[in-house]
Amino acid sequence: MAKTRQIRYIIFLKDVLILALTCFGGPQVHLTMFLDRLVKKHNYITEAEILELQALCQVLPGPTSTQTITAIGFRLGGASLAYLTLLVWILPGTLLMTLAALGVTYVEKDQLTNLTRFIKPMGVAFIIFAAFSIGVKVIKTKTSIFLMLLAAIAAFVFPSPYITPIWILLGGLATSFKFGEQEKMEKQPIKVEWSNFFLWLGVFMFSVVLGKITNNLPVRLFENFYRNGSLAFGGGHILKPLLYNEFVEFKHYLSADEFLSGVAIVEVAPGPVFSISAFVGALSMREWGTSGEVLGSIVASVGIFLPGTFLIFFVIRFWNELKKYRGIRASLEGINAASTGLTAAAALSLYRPMAFDLVADLTIILTLILLQTRLVPTYIIIFIGLFLGWVII
Repeated sequence: MAKTRQIRYIIFLKDVLILALTCFGGPQVHLTMFLDRLVKKHNYITEAEILELQALCQVLPGPTSTQTITAIGFRLGGASLAYLTLLVWILPGTLLMTLAALGVTYVEKDQLTNLTRFIKPMGVAFIIFAAFSIGVKVIKTKTSIFLMLLAAIAAFVFPSPYITPIWILLGGLATSFKFGEQEKMEKQPIKVEWSNFFLWLGVFMFSVVLGKITNNLPVRLFENFYRNGSLAFGGGHILKPLLYNEFVEFKHYLSADEFLSGVAIVEVAPGPVFSISAFVGALSMREWGTSGEVLGSIVASVGIFLPGTFLIFFVIRFWNELKKYRGIRASLEGINAASTGLTAAAALSLYRPMAFDLVADLTIILTLILLQTRLVPTYIIIFIGLFLGWVII
């Protein structure tokens, strides 16, 4: 019996690797592929269960697809299989983004500018499209419109890495008072196992204290990414403005051009959008040489993915009872509205430097048309942009 389970776990990890190499796009695209391979083909989990897990992960901070597939591994084989699932799932994307960062380091500035001439506005278009796609799905009331606009204005006027969690929490709190509009559900006592919550909190506090004491760059980077991974409600599209504000606007570890190049490249990388952290982490430590960039990539990747994993392990045990509380369900409206506004603000901030560039404007418009019509796959759009930047002087 134990040997049969081990064989099943190996097959499952093989399926995870195949998904990690072939899943392009965001959580919605990933979910379709998860359903096809993990449900229809091998029946690791039912369709209803995977849809419920996806819904839960959308509520939590962190990478939605990563948390979903890690939670499936947890249900199949406990924490050990879950952590192996996490590693296999994130490895291809983070490796590719690390190699991209190493390439950026050794490319001359003029060459990078030419190569990414079309990629940078494409990156802006991807964020605009994300804001629109999210907004169409979640902005349905006057309250959500108001909260979205407030969050967008606040994030644009005060581009601080702390504005995002503040507005997400305020948005959730504001709509939680609309609990009366939610259907009543029969509730059971909630039994909470706190171990993973304390693990999440303990790692966070330890990294903050250790970073302050040592002032060591890798330790501080781990804390930065761990904090962002703990506060990125809304998936990779919310993580991008968080990282942009902190590492470009405030710490100047990357230029805006480099960051936008990373945004574009991660769209053609397989696996989670959160793998952009490997790119940002590597370039944040470029002064340490190649070994430093590799270390920065590892530190950033571990830091960004761990908190979401700890939190899904914590919440999944009592989610069935927690979601029966109307205030919890009502708060999702405000959280989603604030997330949409923050994404729109990020797009506007990134667009501002290229606002009067006709080529950039036309590139953004054309990219948005292609994304909306879905006539051309995302990775093909990016390859076209790279090709044009290479051949057009």
